[in-house]
Amino acid sequence: MKGSDNRGRSNRSHSWGAGLVAVAVLAAAGLTGCQTNVGGQTLPSPYYLDDDVQYHPPGPEFLLSREAAAMKQYADEQALVP
Repeated sequence: MKGSDNRGRSNRSHSWGAGLVAVAVLAAAGLTGCQTNVGGQTLPSPYYLDDDVQYHPPGPEFLLSREAAAMKQYADEQALVP
């Protein structure tokens, strides 16, 4: 009879342990934010509004302004040389 009592307790403790693991996995899944794909759309994490957004001011439209100025200066110098 002692063996049957121990088996009943171990089954109950095993079910409690499995239940706690399941709750922990669901809680971890609910607390993490990740991107998802729904209908071909990539949706952001639920925490995207809390992200630290960095601002980069717009630069010049023509990105090679220094190179163009150097080429113009070189052309001007070549025009002055006889």
